[in-house]
Amino acid sequence: MTKKIAIICNYQLLESRVGGMDYFFWAFQKRCMERNIAIDWFFPNTASHGNYHTFSIFSSENKTLEKHFIHHIKNQTVTYSHIITHFVELCTSFFAEVKKNQTAKVIAVDHNPRPLGGYALKKRLKKRLKGVLYSKYIDQFIGVSNYTSQAILHDFGSFLQAKTRTIYNGVLMDDIIPKTTERRKINPKFLVVSHLRFSKGIQDLIKAVHLFPEDLKPHLKIDIYGDGPYKNDLLELVSTYALEANFNFKGSRSNVNELYQNYDYLIQPTHMECFSLSILESLAANIPVITTPVGGNTEVIIPNENGFIYETKNSKALSNLLIDMLLGKKAISGNTRMLIENKFSIGLMVENHIKLLYI
Repeated sequence: MTKKIAIICNYQLLESRVGGMDYFFWAFQKRCMERNIAIDWFFPNTASHGNYHTFSIFSSENKTLEKHFIHHIKNQTVTYSHIITHFVELCTSFFAEVKKNQTAKVIAVDHNPRPLGGYALKKRLKKRLKGVLYSKYIDQFIGVSNYTSQAILHDFGSFLQAKTRTIYNGVLMDDIIPKTTERRKINPKFLVVSHLRFSKGIQDLIKAVHLFPEDLKPHLKIDIYGDGPYKNDLLELVSTYALEANFNFKGSRSNVNELYQNYDYLIQPTHMECFSLSILESLAANIPVITTPVGGNTEVIIPNENGFIYETKNSKALSNLLIDMLLGKKAISGNTRMLIENKFSIGLMVENHIKLLYI
């Protein structure tokens, strides 16, 4: 007998920006088809790139995704065994409305990062109230890192512990080309892979390079892959500090998984994170990571073994670290890929999500 589920995912499907979640959706769809599980996918837009042409997609177009789904279950004769949300705000009236119209088990996957220093008091109280009012309409809370799972309990109430668990994000190992040559010990090459917004902290990296001694600046090259609303601000800051020779903004690329191997280290100076797929991809490509101790970063980065961690927003600390790396005083040796294969593969992620449909 065919099991039918719905996945509501507030995630734009963009051919120019194929990321880890796209690979997860494709792998999950394939695994469900093998198990005779049919999926109705609800995204903000439709798409046909990659394996999306095999999906049954109901795009929300001009409506909010939540309203679109409620309209669907009210006006279509359809019964779902499970309804899963990704990138949808937790503990809202949407979940009460879903339960009013469906007997499905509702699973909410939390991908949302929290701000550095936490929410303001008013927002904390509001979230706690929402937890009391609406958490009963969610059967299972999933955090994509232990940090996220703890944040769910902190935000909405520790009484949710019994129905909160962690399923780590994973990456598709087969499509990531690992670095096979030895890393440069002097003047290593760096890349950044990030959406360009203030919370990603790339402005801290620019300021860190500004603090370099003038004689070292010509030896540092950083390629930045990604796009976003903060790009012009970053370009202006680069111009202000006359660092055009140090930073190369390369835009969004759909083949970044093939490009990691050309570098020696990934820099991710983020202020807030849930569980970074770019960190996992970089480590899977045998490229160590320089990052901050936010979100789930410390659950995957082992200092001096597969990366370096410095204090969030501390441009001086980052500057000193990069100087030491340029001069060969600090370096990471050894393979970083094995940890990802054993603990953070997309195959393990998919199988853990499949198990949710049988418990």
